[in-house]
Amino acid sequence: MEYSPIYQNLHLVSSSPVKNKLFVFCIMLSLWMYMIYCCVGYCSTMPKLNPDSKTKGTWNPNTKKIPLDSLDPLFGASSRDVLNNESDLDSRGGEDWDEIRSEQRTLDNNVVSSLFNESGPVESKKLPQAIIIGVKKGGTRALLEFLRVHPDIRAVGAEPHFFDRNYDKGLEWYRDRMPETQEGQITMEKTPSYYVTKDVPARIHTMSPDTRLIVVVRDPVTRAISDYTQTRSKKPDIPSFESLAFKNRTTGLIDTSWSAVQIGMYAKHLERWLQYFPKDQLLFISGERLISDPAGEMTRVQDFLGLRRVVGHKHFHFNPAKGFPCLKRPEGNSKPHCLGKTKGRIHPNIDPEVVQKLRDFYQPFNRRFYQMTGHDFGWGSWS
Repeated sequence: MEYSPIYQNLHLVSSSPVKNKLFVFCIMLSLWMYMIYCCVGYCSTMPKLNPDSKTKGTWNPNTKKIPLDSLDPLFGASSRDVLNNESDLDSRGGEDWDEIRSEQRTLDNNVVSSLFNESGPVESKKLPQAIIIGVKKGGTRALLEFLRVHPDIRAVGAEPHFFDRNYDKGLEWYRDRMPETQEGQITMEKTPSYYVTKDVPARIHTMSPDTRLIVVVRDPVTRAISDYTQTRSKKPDIPSFESLAFKNRTTGLIDTSWSAVQIGMYAKHLERWLQYFPKDQLLFISGERLISDPAGEMTRVQDFLGLRRVVGHKHFHFNPAKGFPCLKRPEGNSKPHCLGKTKGRIHPNIDPEVVQKLRDFYQPFNRRFYQMTGHDFGWGSWS
């Protein structure tokens, strides 16, 4: 009978107990060395985390809390005016910077959370459940940034203008503009031009009839002057406020086609919204009280959105020199920081007779607006 070389080798090994044990030992040693090699290689690919890092926005695995300054992109900014500078803050550069910082914080927190807890909260991009729809120069930027302090709110910094300018790009494009949120968090955006754009109410209703809508309104005369001041800062050669406000200065006929005047006809625009949404889905915030009592207005907003009352008096510091509230950290003695990047613009001196004619023009619209909203905003006593 013939034996193969392999069979003969196995026969020799099995015939000697010592050699047999040595053979098994070599195999086990090889396996252990291979396992150690694999473990070392795997560990070397893991990112190094420093739980004690004091870097802004770092997640602390001991407290499982994100520092407030990582939630609030305003700390570190400075400004002059909450309302008059909102379009400066809404410029592409400022908004994109806020959005990039917000998205970077989201990415960093997601990575760290996934490393410490693979079964942690899952984040995803959702269509907004609440939208600040207006009005321009009313204080929408201030309200949005106050809301972004709340841990249960995630808001996009840049105005997406989806329902008025980019509707043809589709809802997936819109969803992709939104920040990632966890279960229980509210996604928000703000685009002030929505309130006065004809097709927007129907389009938002088509997306979701349950959408919560917030409107920040301001004395329409003051708002119109602020609107004009902003435009003049960009186009110094535009005609005077008086010449733009009237079709005929002699007869006192107001030019309602001028957007600065048209936006302040709040009741006219609200009629369109009430065709698609019940009144209890709209919240009207006073731009004046957002300055004089920001905590009070924020309480109304948080209740309207069904949120915990997190943002309150401790988050605000009124700066008498600037004339408006600044955000501050609720803990610590750090210096409060104000909205915006540039100083507030000084309004031009408008002929008092022109101001009074505008007040007379807006009076019936204001009365109607008070009736429709069930709230008297008290406009007409200041300029």
